Amino acid sequence: MARKPPMKKGKKKRKRKMRLKLKSSKIQETDSYSESLGWSTDVGRTLTDQNTPKSREPETIKHQCKMCGSMMVTRKPKASKYSITCPHCESEEQFG
Repeated sequence: MARKPPMKKGKKKRKRKMRLKLKSSKIQETDSYSESLGWSTDVGRTLTDQNTPKSREPETIKHQCKMCGSMMVTRKPKASKYSITCPHCESEEQFG
């Protein structure tokens, strides 16, 4: 391949200016385009039924004693701070 000749000092390459405008003369006044969604907007039957009760959280919790390792099922406490006493080894654990 042939090499390019070296550029002359002091002369820079001219930048090309670009126009970033819309040509309004090409847009027609009577354009028939209308925006529409890709799916139906008809309101019909929904998948979720409003009348069914929502599932609630379980009212019991499972807890394993750190001393003896036995599993206990106790009622869920209403307060944020609570303590559980193990019926087997009678150790008390504080939570919250």
